[in-house]
Amino acid sequence: MKRTMSAESRRRTARRAWSVLAGTAVAGTAAVPLTALPAEAAGFRPADTGARILSYKWLNKGKTAFDFRVQSPSLGSAQNVRVLLPKGWKNNSRQSWPVVYAYHGGNDNWTSWTRQKSTDIEALSRKWGVMVVMPEGANGSYTNWYNGGRGGTPKWEDFHLREVRQLMERNFQAGGSRAAMGISSGAQGACTYPGRAPGMFRFAACFSGILSMSSPGIPSLLMYTNTTNGQNPYDIWGSPLLNRANWDAHDPIKLLPKMRSTRFYVSSGTTGRRGPLDPENIAPWDIGYISEKAIGPTVQAFAAEAKRQRVPIIANVYGDGRHSWPYWKREMHSAWPHMMKALGARQAR
Repeated sequence: MKRTMSAESRRRTARRAWSVLAGTAVAGTAAVPLTALPAEAAGFRPADTGARILSYKWLNKGKTAFDFRVQSPSLGSAQNVRVLLPKGWKNNSRQSWPVVYAYHGGNDNWTSWTRQKSTDIEALSRKWGVMVVMPEGANGSYTNWYNGGRGGTPKWEDFHLREVRQLMERNFQAGGSRAAMGISSGAQGACTYPGRAPGMFRFAACFSGILSMSSPGIPSLLMYTNTTNGQNPYDIWGSPLLNRANWDAHDPIKLLPKMRSTRFYVSSGTTGRRGPLDPENIAPWDIGYISEKAIGPTVQAFAAEAKRQRVPIIANVYGDGRHSWPYWKREMHSAWPHMMKALGARQAR
C-alpha cells in the first residue's frame, strides 16, 4: 500500500536535503548545479495556488545565495527566483528575516540585480540582517493581464505577491516586514504593488519607473514599448480609452490613497541629457536619454501628489542622466538606509 509522507517526515527530509546540498557546494562564483528534487520529496510547502518548488541550487561555496525554480499556475509555466541570504540564516529555524523584493526591468531576467556590471547588492545586503528576493518578471509589466477582459495567464502580480511570497515565507524564513524595489518597468511594479496589496510593503524604492500612466503621452509610450517586445499591448491592461478603469486600477499615482502605510523613495532623470555617470561616446539621441526624459515628469507628478496626500516620500529628481545601471546603483545606495529603517533591519555583526 502506498504511504503518504507526513508533514514531519517531509520536514526531516528537507533538513537532510539542505544539509547534503550545503556540504557539497564547491568553490567558485559560478552556479553549482544540483539534482532537481520533487517538491513533495524535499518537504517544501506549496503556495495557496498550488505553485511548487521544482528544484534549487546554491550559487557559491559560502552558501549565501541560491536559485529556485517554481512551477506557477498563475503563469502556466516554470520560472526562476534568486535569493540572497543574510548572515546567520539557517534552514528551518524559527527566526524570520525582513525581505527586499527586487524587480528587474524589461528585456531582462531574475539575474539582473546580481550581474557584476549592475549593482553591488550582494555586498550591500550582507551588511544587514535582510533577505533579498529577485523573481523573474519577463516583459509581463508586473500585472495580471487583461486579455480582453477574460483574465487568465499570465498573472504576474499573483506570481509575485502570492506565489513567490508564500513560498519564501513557508519554506525559507522570509518574514512579514517587506520592501519592494525596482528599476524601469520593475520600478513601476514596485510602486504599484503596495496599492494592489495595501499593507503588504512597508517601503518601496522605485528608480526610473513610469509612476503616472495617465500622464500625457505615456499610454502611447507604454503601448509602443510592449509592441516592440513582440506582444499584443492590448492584452496587458486593455485599451487605454475603452478600458480606462483597468488602467487606473494599476496606475501608481491613482493608487496613492491605498498606499499611506508605505514609505517611498523615487528617483529619475528628467532632461534627457548626458549626466556625470554616462560614457562620453553615448549619442545624444540614445534611447536611454529619450526614456528618462519621458519618465521624469511622471516621477515628479507622483512625488507631488504623494506629498499632497501626505504619503511619506523622498524624491530625488536629478535632472541629467541616462536610463542606466550606474544611476540605479547610486540611487539604491541612497535609498537603502531609509529602507532598512522602515523594515526594522539591523546591521550584521
